[in-house]
Amino acid sequence: MFFRAFRHQAFDISELSLSSYSISVARGEPHYVAIPVFLSRAFRHTSLYVRKDAGISEPKDLVGRRIGIAEYQLSANVWLRGILEEHHGVKPSDIRWIRGGMDTPGRPEKIRVDLPSDITMENAPDGATLNDMLAAGEIDGFIGPRAPRCFAEGHPDVDRLWPDTMAAAADYFRATRIFPIMHVLGLRRSLAEAHPWLPGALLKAFTQAKGLAEAALADTSATKVTMPFVEDGLGMAQRLMGSDPWSYGYAGNAHVLDRFLDYHHAQGLSPRRVAVEELFHPSTIESYSL
Repeated sequence: MFFRAFRHQAFDISELSLSSYSISVARGEPHYVAIPVFLSRAFRHTSLYVRKDAGISEPKDLVGRRIGIAEYQLSANVWLRGILEEHHGVKPSDIRWIRGGMDTPGRPEKIRVDLPSDITMENAPDGATLNDMLAAGEIDGFIGPRAPRCFAEGHPDVDRLWPDTMAAAADYFRATRIFPIMHVLGLRRSLAEAHPWLPGALLKAFTQAKGLAEAALADTSATKVTMPFVEDGLGMAQRLMGSDPWSYGYAGNAHVLDRFLDYHHAQGLSPRRVAVEELFHPSTIESYSL
């Protein structure tokens, strides 16, 4: 979906990678305009996998290591690199990055990126996948939004860097009040210009839809997802994060987006530091009631 949206502008309305969209805004070539509907959010402490036999037990042990990534500019990777640098003192330039496909050899960046000169980036060997390289010990770790297959299959030497990811994420949230944003809702810019009411209508519709989903999730008479302990997980999240842990809208999330845009620019992905207000259609930043 993202490849088609950014390479070919294939959709009128599409979920968009926050990182790819920020690049397009910084370069002055955005075919879409975002609406502050955050369709994907995640604490990315779950996204760093390491070889247990490589002597990596804490973030500082990543210095000088070979770490696989599918794409440098993925939003999850931007967040985790920023967290590693800001909270653990490990800079992106401290790591040797190996880019490749997770389960299929070769994977291009979906949007062109120009990396800083101090970043060491190598392509995985022809015919190799990051999953196979991690399983064989040819790389020391992996960062990405999905777990590598070898971890999911129980490889004895592959584990998350933070074994208790929920505790690590909760500590991070208490310190920062940040629930990282991965994806936004995008509307074709030409449609927003032709129909200036449309961005606000989409924000209203998606917000109402979220309300319906949250009400269903909280109804414990019959769980709406195939997962035990749903009410306990929801209660824990609300005690930690407040009554609306997965909030939409500009006002309550500006500090989250500010931090992301700081990371994005510092990591050399956006050629200039984009302001949060530039991301969204003006009609979706302000609200009114009748």
